[in-house]
Amino acid sequence: MPDIDDFLREQGRKLREKDEAPKTRAEWDKRRTALRAKMFTAMGDFPEKPCDLEPRQLGTLKRDGYTIEKLIFQSRPNVWVTATAYVPDVKGKVPSVLVVHGHWPWARRDPVVQSRCLGLAKLGFFVLAVDAFGAGERFTTPGRGTYHGALYGSTLWPVGHTLLGMQVYDNRRAVDYLLSRPEVNGKLGITGASGGGNQSMYAGALDERFIAVVPVCSVGNFQVYLKAACCVCEVLPGALTFTEEGDVLGLVAPRALMVLNASMDAIQFSPAEAKKSVERAQVIFKLHDAEPKLKHQIFESKHDYNQPMREAMYGWMTLHLKGEGKGEAIPEPKLDIEKIEDITCFPDPNDRPKGFLTPPLFAHAVGKELIAKHDKLAPDHPEMWEATAMMMREDLKKMLIYVEPKPELAGMNSTFFEDDGWYTGISIFSEPQMRITGAQQDNTRKDLANVSAFVFEDKQRDFRTPSPVWSALRKRLRCVASCDLRGLVQGGEKKNDIAGAPDHNSAEHSIWIGRSLLSQRVTDVRAFLIEYGNNKDHPVFIVGIGYSAMPVLIAGSLFQKDVDGIILIDPPVTYLTDSPYAEGTPMGLLAPGILKVGDIPHLAGLIAPRRLIIAGGTTMNGKKLNEKELREAFAFTTQVYKANKAEAKLTITDKADWSKVDL
Repeated sequence: MPDIDDFLREQGRKLREKDEAPKTRAEWDKRRTALRAKMFTAMGDFPEKPCDLEPRQLGTLKRDGYTIEKLIFQSRPNVWVTATAYVPDVKGKVPSVLVVHGHWPWARRDPVVQSRCLGLAKLGFFVLAVDAFGAGERFTTPGRGTYHGALYGSTLWPVGHTLLGMQVYDNRRAVDYLLSRPEVNGKLGITGASGGGNQSMYAGALDERFIAVVPVCSVGNFQVYLKAACCVCEVLPGALTFTEEGDVLGLVAPRALMVLNASMDAIQFSPAEAKKSVERAQVIFKLHDAEPKLKHQIFESKHDYNQPMREAMYGWMTLHLKGEGKGEAIPEPKLDIEKIEDITCFPDPNDRPKGFLTPPLFAHAVGKELIAKHDKLAPDHPEMWEATAMMMREDLKKMLIYVEPKPELAGMNSTFFEDDGWYTGISIFSEPQMRITGAQQDNTRKDLANVSAFVFEDKQRDFRTPSPVWSALRKRLRCVASCDLRGLVQGGEKKNDIAGAPDHNSAEHSIWIGRSLLSQRVTDVRAFLIEYGNNKDHPVFIVGIGYSAMPVLIAGSLFQKDVDGIILIDPPVTYLTDSPYAEGTPMGLLAPGILKVGDIPHLAGLIAPRRLIIAGGTTMNGKKLNEKELREAFAFTTQVYKANKAEAKLTITDKADWSKVDL
């Protein structure tokens, strides 16, 4: 199969190939307004009004020259931020620095993160360190090395939220908290490394209350993200359709920005890639007559936030928040790292506030509200559903950013004979540079049903070892074909597997270019139908097995004239889950905001009144449903078929005998 990675990188390159830096301040101001709006939209919904912070102090530690406070505050209703404040023993008000962590084992409490907090506090800054959403003490079961990315953080995508957007809003509320403290004079900075550097960049770009911004070991450029495995917390959906990282850095102008990189870092954070973005930002700082307020410094180091980096940051914060010095590095005071347990807010996680929301629980709460709205659209008569379905199809295409294929044959199809008959090898370009392949078997026996079935599976399969479904259908039908959708994981393949998500990288990189892997696979199904289905003078069924049931369902929903019937075998039954997705769940199932259009049973209603067979099904956390549970899960679908007087066209079963089931 063609490499989807190459395809995605080429798409990213094309999206930004005509990029140019702004030439005038007026041009930048116009671009800046549009860029901010697009970034906020991409990050997901923000509350219209902030909730009460309800800050609670949970304990203090008195130290020589400063006091450590363990505290929490509320970012959104029931979204509690666990934090540590470092309050210097000085008279009067002082500037403050918000410290955001990256993927260090203990999050805000990690010694690497503590070091810069302690150094800043000893230099007279009020410091607030916060756990990112889903990290540290905000993970479902807190512990060392817990990870808020992959299948955990991506539970937010279907409900139209992102881990990045949640972090941006948390950090905005952290500023609200800082400004409520009597010790803080209103001059604020932010710094962090790795994922924390990413947070620093976005917070600094979008919250102008930050005067000084120092992202560390995090700046590269968006296109190079398509060559690496990065955390879900760093993904800005569709970013490459409207910007590059240099313009995001430029949003900080004319405030102070110092970018620190390490010489031995991974490619996505490498000095060479960061230089591209910094040079773009320099143009924007120059338009503001603020060139001295942008600095790029490279350290001989691996991925880190080490002492020389911290000392450079101290000097930058001292200059721009205190107005002292010239921005040179300031030697670090002696540090006394605290024990993890001593700065833990909740030694027993069960003591966290009632209703304490983690990413899966937050997504579940938002998802329940969305699904309740869709359930109210259950129709009583066909005309009612026809109007609803028309709007849903339009919304679905917009949400997917669907691209209509113009398929082309990728060379001559080959025909060959196997023990059980003639096969034709299939190879087409569903879109330029994206080739999909498969096989077709045509039977001439007159006793077979004059029906074509196109089978799409959830793993790449050698057509010489057909699946049980293929084997059963080819004994009954005139034509059975199978095609591998793009980005399917081969048996034993590991290059894409991150934290239990088998297609992590290709799914994540697809989000960067604004076309989810789910959307791209819908394009593949449609291309196959155009090339091999439209010339049929008999009914065409499409069959989706496992996770490939979703692109099959959506293609069947959108393209009614191409498809006479849909068979879903062991599909996911809902995007709603109050726990992380089960290990092995492909992230390619997830399209940002799909639950705003409808859950899987609502989308299945779009098949009516055509033939629909649902054989088995599982929840996203891995529970296989029995027939009673399946019927309950697809109650909305059933209601649509009843309204269309097409109950006989809907089959829901947990056991399908494909040698007998009525097509």
